[in-house]
Amino acid sequence: MLVAKETELRRRYDVRWRLTGVATRRAGWVADPDGLSPLPILTGHWPPPQPCRDVREWLEKARADVLFEASSLDAQTGQPAVEHLKAALELGAHAITANKGPVVHAFRELTALAYEKKKKFLFEATVMDGVPIFSMFPLGLPATELRGFSGVLNSTTNVVLTEIEKGRSFDEAVKRAQALGVAETDPTADLDGWDAALKVAAVAIVLMGVPVKLEQVQRTGIRDLTEEKIRSVRAAGMRYKLVCRAERRGDTVVCTVQPELLLASDPLANLEGTSSAIRFDLDVFSLSIVEHNPGIEATAYGLLADFLRAVQP
Repeated sequence: MLVAKETELRRRYDVRWRLTGVATRRAGWVADPDGLSPLPILTGHWPPPQPCRDVREWLEKARADVLFEASSLDAQTGQPAVEHLKAALELGAHAITANKGPVVHAFRELTALAYEKKKKFLFEATVMDGVPIFSMFPLGLPATELRGFSGVLNSTTNVVLTEIEKGRSFDEAVKRAQALGVAETDPTADLDGWDAALKVAAVAIVLMGVPVKLEQVQRTGIRDLTEEKIRSVRAAGMRYKLVCRAERRGDTVVCTVQPELLLASDPLANLEGTSSAIRFDLDVFSLSIVEHNPGIEATAYGLLADFLRAVQP
């Protein structure tokens, strides 16, 4: 995405970038403050890895101004992503993540650290990929009160339910979601509702100002839905969707994630494939946003948008 948008970033925003480090489980730690060529890396031709004790040493070798954090999710702790982001901020780099864990488990800590270091902690890509869920509120919806929201926020379960409706088995539907790149090798977090629960908590924490704990989200996944039940209700003009809800009640927010049987007239029932949607119930009006069949490029765009928000004056 950085390569594809390079000319536009330079001409329209006067932003230039240099890739100085990449780290993955497969390739190890790679750093060069003078710059790495991204095109060979994109085609799998990696420079030799370098010995690094941890992410902090790697960031110091890379002399990074911005860290993009996209490690695998640990729903229960948010680690190691939290420590990656803390290291970046402490070393004077903006911290941008696509990982929901740090928002749920360390939002206040990371926000305070970013403020102290005069850097940005940004996380737009954590919910609905490139849709401006979080950045929309301070800029586009000032002086509004978010009283609640509902939506379908997990692409994997939406794909699985859609494929089962078409006649695939549960296992075949999961493999289809993995082939599309929306499901992990271990899809437990998606199928059991953990991913959706984290997203509900993240939105409630950031936009409703309530420190919701993950264990406070009432969570039920889709495993108990039989293939016969999913297909029979579809034939009757209804559909099951894994629906996320949050509602403000006094000083608290009640959050739920569970399969719901929706009428065909419900906008959420019409979501196909990887599509997702959210409805915000504000004190002045309600607002719905639908993201139609996003791919990995949509997540990349969310990270890119945060990059621009971080580095522009």
